[in-house]
Amino acid sequence: MNKRATPTPSATASDALDRTLTYRLHLLHKLTDADSQGAYPEHTGLSLSDGRCLATIGHFEPLSVKDLAAQANLNKGQASRAAQALVDQGLVRKEDRPDDGRGVVLSLTPAGLKLFKRTMQLIAQRNDEIFGCLNAREQATLSALFDRLIAHARPQGQAD
Repeated sequence: MNKRATPTPSATASDALDRTLTYRLHLLHKLTDADSQGAYPEHTGLSLSDGRCLATIGHFEPLSVKDLAAQANLNKGQASRAAQALVDQGLVRKEDRPDDGRGVVLSLTPAGLKLFKRTMQLIAQRNDEIFGCLNAREQATLSALFDRLIAHARPQGQAD
């Protein structure tokens, strides 16, 4: 049974930590990631981070390690390690960029494409589990609100 701590008397409704957007987003992230940590290895054989990188590569391929980092919300070192782990497993192909001898592009191998499809099914299932308490209209409203918040928070001129 979860016991919720009560705010101290000095916390008012307008400044209660547990009512702030950032606090609640972080809490939701932690609660949902806890379930995903177990679901990814069970359903895909990949860690959560490798599964997310595989999904990102499959969705946006071909892309560079720098683009993988941006799209998967990782730093370049994390993206590079994840990409190499997926290459080592035979799921991702790393090829020299034709326009730049220093860079590489990442794309799925046939085995990676097969696992990508399973990973996307898991992502859809997790999404349904998380947002299943909302009706279709509420889900659409929340999605539109997230789009506005992301656009507002994103630095000017930065795209997805």
